Amino acid sequence: MTSRKALPPALPAQIVREYAFDGVDSVAGVTHDGRHVWAATGGALLAFDPASGAETRRVEQPCDAGTAFDGKHFWQIAEKRIAKIDAASGRVLGSIPAPGNGGDSGLAWAEGSLWVGQHRDRRIHQIDPATGAILRTIASDRFVTGVTWVDGELWHGTWEGDESELRHVDPADGAVLERVRMPAGTGVSGLESDGDGLFYCGGGRSGKVRAVRRPRKTAA
Repeated sequence: MTSRKALPPALPAQIVREYAFDGVDSVAGVTHDGRHVWAATGGALLAFDPASGAETRRVEQPCDAGTAFDGKHFWQIAEKRIAKIDAASGRVLGSIPAPGNGGDSGLAWAEGSLWVGQHRDRRIHQIDPATGAILRTIASDRFVTGVTWVDGELWHGTWEGDESELRHVDPADGAVLERVRMPAGTGVSGLESDGDGLFYCGGGRSGKVRAVRRPRKTAA
């Protein structure tokens, strides 16, 4: 069950940059390959240089929700399946069933597993990438959009009505540990960390990706 602890106060999001792309009117999943940011734009995965904003590559594949990168492969939600895509060639190597049967949202790779957001079910599933079997389920009290792990921390996006947040949650019980509130009307449809100081957030129907500064840790 979701923890009933009082929510921590929300910090205002520090949006440091917005990226827009010719011909792109929707962004779902977002991932990072160590150099470039990748955005799922419906019919293609689009890579761009976060320093210049320039598009660097496209992989033509159905991609209507979360995206993840495991170091060699992209994992991409497309309707009711999660495709395994060779990053070098863009070729689909196989697929597994998505746990939400079409209601899936965010996707992340960590600890040898895939972590899949369930949008309206308000859950995150850890699944076996070989079979799609659910290994663990974490409950949330908000709609779940993007999912990412960074430095051992699990974060997910929320988007309900006009409100969106980035939330750091305890993977054991779903308790909310930190909250970052996006400006009103700024949705989060996908979430990924660059492994350093930034989150990259898909902007849904805005067609944008936004870089948001990750909260700094304070000494205990």
